[in-house]
Amino acid sequence: MEHMEPGLIQGSQITQVVFDGHSSYQSVQIIETRPFGRTLVLDAKVQSSEVDEWVYHEALVQPVMLAHAAPKRVFIAGGGEGATAREVLRHKGVIECVMVDLDEEVVVLCKEHLPNHHQGAFEDSRLTLVFADAVAYLRDNPEPFDVLIIDVPDPLEGGPAYLLYTEEFYAMAASRLAPGGIIVTQSGPCGPLDVTEVFSAINNTMRTVLGETSPYRVYIPSFGTMWGFIAAGLPGSPSVGEATITQINKRLEVRLQSPLKYYDGVAHQGMVNLPKYVRVALDAERRIITDASPLYAI
Repeated sequence: MEHMEPGLIQGSQITQVVFDGHSSYQSVQIIETRPFGRTLVLDAKVQSSEVDEWVYHEALVQPVMLAHAAPKRVFIAGGGEGATAREVLRHKGVIECVMVDLDEEVVVLCKEHLPNHHQGAFEDSRLTLVFADAVAYLRDNPEPFDVLIIDVPDPLEGGPAYLLYTEEFYAMAASRLAPGGIIVTQSGPCGPLDVTEVFSAINNTMRTVLGETSPYRVYIPSFGTMWGFIAAGLPGSPSVGEATITQINKRLEVRLQSPLKYYDGVAHQGMVNLPKYVRVALDAERRIITDASPLYAI
């Protein structure tokens, strides 16, 4: 049972408990559910399920990878299931993918118990796996990346990830982008009940640092709502929102070494063309998230 909003709960049947315990940073469950299959739950929040993880991970990764002219070095913050790395490593042109996750225990559990998520990505020679704080890693390693992907849990009070949603973090991340570089972050729920919970404030914070943003969203059934993502680049970088159907489909054909199930040019148009209530919320948002004044999800 997951509390989605005050008075709103989403539940699914548990058919098997694969793991139930705590890492050094958070509570961890890997469970078999009906109808969502094997599911990772951190701090009582569903992170991904077998039935629809590919919707989330393709939406997170592919728009920025295909918007960039030729991404060769990619950084992932978080991504413990290995599915984000899987999506990056579909690209034939990628030379190195550096994945930095704070919680080694979660990664080890995912590697063992979520093989349908990572599909062998941890064994790809192009993947460099580092167990460390992503903020500290980027601060201490100045080498540039073409694409930065922030795939960490929601900014929960007392959680391990809330400082990866701040003005200070986005400024540092932007300084680690190579010319033409793009950053994308998962940005929380984006439905009529929750668009202003964190999504609109994350967008405004990134816009303050980087100027133009490309917000978009998809529906994730196991999350029970529309889910938001926000991409932004350095001045002069390509905009995720401007790619055409033909451009995306051609790049998919040329660049990927295995096919996708969700994302293509038509799907992209539906993701970036936001409904009026979302556009209104984004335009009205004035909050800026900082280290001293963080924002926490419900």
